[in-house]
Amino acid sequence: MNEQERTVQFHIQCSRGDVGNYCILPGDPGRCGAIAQYLDGGTHLRTNREYEIWNGTLLGERVSVVSTGIGGPSAAIAMEELANLGAHTFVRVGTCGGIALPVRSGDVVVATGAVRMEGTSREYAPLEWPAVPDFQVTCALVQGAQKLGKTWHAGVVQCKDSFYGQHSPGRMPVSWELEQKWEAWKRLGVLASEMESAALFAVAATRGVRCGSVFHVIWNQERERAGLDQQESHDTSSAIQVGVEALKLLISADRQRA
Repeated sequence: MNEQERTVQFHIQCSRGDVGNYCILPGDPGRCGAIAQYLDGGTHLRTNREYEIWNGTLLGERVSVVSTGIGGPSAAIAMEELANLGAHTFVRVGTCGGIALPVRSGDVVVATGAVRMEGTSREYAPLEWPAVPDFQVTCALVQGAQKLGKTWHAGVVQCKDSFYGQHSPGRMPVSWELEQKWEAWKRLGVLASEMESAALFAVAATRGVRCGSVFHVIWNQERERAGLDQQESHDTSSAIQVGVEALKLLISADRQRA
């Protein structure tokens, strides 16, 4: 059966009418309930595998919060199946580790592009294609951060498949390659490292939907290495608030164009 023709989507176990046209995509299922508190009437719909789904409304428009799990493969599955059900606008709200020295724990990062150091996007687009978010969604995220008075940065993020390839590169058999590329990202001004956006941007372009990403910075290993102030931050509320505010702006703009 064609996946788009399924009555119930295979992984998220939802049918048309179950989810909204606007979606917030955290990685961690445990964050879905906290994000849904920012919606009107947030209620849990379903959980299957790493996919937890909550629904609520913003400005009277149904919005779904759907966790994607860790990494590009499961994130791509979530977006594919949500797009099958009619969703057209996605905001990834996640966490990242800082790379550029000005990026501090607790800050907000808005992605303007993603380094495709992962595998999922390669099954959607050749490597020459740049993984970039939707311009409207990105602008809305920046406007949201400004409106809420958050400390924010906008720029390129790096996406990888191996968390420990980043944090323990020296013990990997391909340590030379990992360390040299990390140095390249630093020299190129890459802001932070995460795991899903490159895949999501590729899927979004393929499916003709909109996607952008905003992150909470947990820590910055380069600041720590440089002997600068460094403290882990696990309060993701700023990134969540920016994502929600961006969706409000997008919903309003969409209505004006309708």
